Order: sequence, then C-alpha cells, then structure tokens
Amino acid sequence: MRYALISDIHANRPALEAVLADIATRGSAYAVLHLGDLVGYAPWPNETVQLIREAGIFGVAGNYDSTTATNYKHCGCKYEDPEQEALSHRSYDWTRKHVSTETRQFLSSLPFRIDLRPLGGHVSGPTITLVHGNATLNTVYVTEDRSDTFLERMAQNVGARAGDVICFGHTHKPWHRIVNEVQFINTGSVGRPKDGDWRAGYVLLNVNTSDGKTIITPEFVRVEYDVCETVKAIRASELPDEFGEYLLSGGNSSNSP
Repeated sequence: MRYALISDIHANRPALEAVLADIATRGSAYAVLHLGDLVGYAPWPNETVQLIREAGIFGVAGNYDSTTATNYKHCGCKYEDPEQEALSHRSYDWTRKHVSTETRQFLSSLPFRIDLRPLGGHVSGPTITLVHGNATLNTVYVTEDRSDTFLERMAQNVGARAGDVICFGHTHKPWHRIVNEVQFINTGSVGRPKDGDWRAGYVLLNVNTSDGKTIITPEFVRVEYDVCETVKAIRASELPDEFGEYLLSGGNSSNSP
C-alpha cells in the first residue's frame, strides 16, 4: 500500500498539476491526501481548490485555509524578516479578496486532523496521523531542529504509540526523524519550497506488511514543473513580484532553475 501526501500547494496550479501527473505515472498510490495550505502567494486559489476537488483529494486545513475561510485578521504565518512580513500581508489581503464563496466554503469544511489505519482498524496496527502544523494548532512550525522532547510531547498530544507515524507540512522543508519508535515526517511543499530546491516536493508513504509486522517508510520526491508560468502569472497579477523570484530560487537566491 502506498499513500501520496502533498502539502503547502499555495495556489500554485502548475506545480500541483505536475505533482499529480507524477503520482499518476507511478500508478501505485492507494490514495492522495493533502496536508493543507491550498491557497496563498500565487494567483490560482480557486483553480487549485477546484482541481483538488475534481481529483477527489481529501485533506486537512492549513493555517492559510482556515484563516482565509474565517476571514481572520492575519494568516498565522511566520516571517523571516520585516520585508517578508509586509509582503505576506499583501498576499493574504489579495487571497481573501479573490477567493470565491464556493472556495471559502470548501476551505471551511476541511478537518483539522485525519487518522489513517492502513490495516483497517479492526486489528491492531499503526496509525498515520495527518495534521498541518502540530497536534494543537495549525500555525505551529515543527522544524527539523525541534528537540526530541518537543516531538515526544507532540506524539503524546496526538496519542501516538510505537510504530505510529505523524505527517505534517507548514515549514515547506522536508525532513524525517524517529523518536521513541514514532516517525515524524514533514512532506515539504508542492507550491512554495523553502529548502533551496525550486522543484515541487511531496512524499510517497510506503506501507508494507510481512510476517505480521508493518513497516512504513517515506520516499521524498521532487518534480520539475513550469515555474516560469507561475512567475509570469504572479507578475501579471497584483501580487508582489518578489513571490515569483522566491519560487525561482526555492527560497534561496543562490539557486534557480
């Protein structure tokens, strides 16, 4: 069994299309699920949500989704510096003005958390928990430098046991760690990576059972897409041109396609 997990698309329709096409070519995903932040920063919020719905992809609410849906005062984002903070406010204002009523209603319907039981739930087996940030708020950044103590507390809040898996996004940087036999997997970002790699990122979660033992392993995948199409669309919109440059560099000005 294999799950494809996508997160932080941020209205980047070309990136999402490329990832879904890549998943389709592999032909072995049991299900595709998203970990939130469908909108923000790029000019296709409604089109991105429509594509998610047409593809039948279920998922959780990211902070950008829930704040847009409720018209909250800010997106709950973390800012690298004052300039990024100012740009982020412009993105959020633009997104709130341009999402349709249908999109807003869909975003408001997304659950906070999803638990998957690959073995069906009628027998003992691992649980795969999907959240956007952490177990209590979708605005909390679970970064790779978090301590084991922090992750242990996160596992306790989720109710995770040895062999379980917790998957999340929000930081736009993929990573994987095991603490007390619980796996922590950050899926990275489809539409706005911040790890210096401009390509869209997602995770294939492989679930294999042999001799009564279930082993779950992540495979991190990167996919090239027409990033220049997104950059041109950003420049043609009222969104800040800087968002396009950010995409080209993968969040690092020294790297570009």
